[in-house]
Amino acid sequence: MIGNMQQLQLLLGYTFKDPDLLATAVTHPSHLHEVSRSGGDYQRLEFLGDAVLGLLLAEMLYLRYPDWDEGALSQLRSRLAGQDILADRARTLGLGSFLLLGRGEEQTSGREKDSILADVLEALIAALYRDGGLQAARTLVVRLFEGLAEAPELLVLGCDSKSELQEFLSFNSLPPAEYRLVEQTGPPHDPLFLFHVIVDGAVVGRGEGKSKKNAQQSAAGEALKALRAVHGQRV
Repeated sequence: MIGNMQQLQLLLGYTFKDPDLLATAVTHPSHLHEVSRSGGDYQRLEFLGDAVLGLLLAEMLYLRYPDWDEGALSQLRSRLAGQDILADRARTLGLGSFLLLGRGEEQTSGREKDSILADVLEALIAALYRDGGLQAARTLVVRLFEGLAEAPELLVLGCDSKSELQEFLSFNSLPPAEYRLVEQTGPPHDPLFLFHVIVDGAVVGRGEGKSKKNAQQSAAGEALKALRAVHGQRV
C-alpha cells in the first residue's frame, strides 16, 4: 500500500505530511470490515471535501465570469459538482486503481462506480485541505475543473444522460425508459440510491448516487452504452 500511496502523491504533485490522511481518503467502508487498520474510511473527509470543493468552484467561477449573475454561477457550479463530472475527473487521475475496497465491492466493479469515485475525489480534496491548506486543495481543483469551466455551454447542455437516452429510444422506435428504485441504503443524512433502467421489460442499466437524480443519470448513462452496443452509436 505504501508504494501505491507514493505513486498517487506523484500524480497529485503533492507530498503529504500526514500520509494517513491520504490513505483514509481512498479507503472504502467495506475495506475496514475485512482488515485491521488504524484510521477510518473516506466518509467524514468526503463530507468536508464537498464543502471545500463548493467554495473553490465558486471562487473559480466568480473570478472567471465577472458579468454572470448569481443564478448562472450557481447553475454551473452545481453542474461541475455533479456526480458524473466528479467521477469523470476521478478517472482522469486514475483514482480507481488506488482505492482500498472490500471483496464485495471488488467483485461488483467498485473501482468503476461513479458514486464511489465521486466520493473519493471529494475526500481527496478534503485531505489536501487538511494537510496543506486551501492552496493545496485549490491547485488540484483548478487543475481538474478549469478546462471544463472554460466551456460551460458544452458542459451544461451536453451531459444529460436521461435526455440522451430518451432521444435514443425514440429514434430506434423503442418504448420509453422506466426508472425503478431498487434499493436505498445508508443513514437518512447520507443516503445511497440504486436505480435500474428498464426498457421493454428488460433491465438495461443500473446506477448509484447520493440523490435519486444522480442515480438515475448514472443508470441512464450505463443504459446508453449497452443499447448503443446493440443498435449502434447514432441517436
